[in-house]
Amino acid sequence: MLDKSIAIYVPELAYRKLQRAARLTYRSVDEVLLDAIETALPSPPDVPAELAEELAALHLFSDEALWAAAAPSMSATEQVRLAQLNQVAGERPLTTAETAEQADLLGAYHRSVLRRAQALAILAQRGHSVTLDSLPLPEPIE
Repeated sequence: MLDKSIAIYVPELAYRKLQRAARLTYRSVDEVLLDAIETALPSPPDVPAELAEELAALHLFSDEALWAAAAPSMSATEQVRLAQLNQVAGERPLTTAETAEQADLLGAYHRSVLRRAQALAILAQRGHSVTLDSLPLPEPIE
């Protein structure tokens, strides 16, 4: 990936903080600012780029939006279908179409779990009490 150069305007106080941090750590202001950005918008390792960007963007969400992101994103229908496919897979080999559908649903499930975990971790970092009682409930399966 090519490095990009941008010009940003920061308040004088923020710039002094950057200068002080740079001086104390024997680094440039650019290096300190880049570290601050990487800390604020981390990219989890071994995660597809699209999902890593989505998880990093959660740091910019309001608390209300994070609580919404902490809710399960798989519909009840998707949950039932995944359970059906998993049961069938225990009884017989899945067809090619069923295997692809199961893989898609498992991918959606894993993305949902990662998104929820990241949202809850950020809420906890912000001082919210994250307990089982405070978690958004999944849709009921009928």
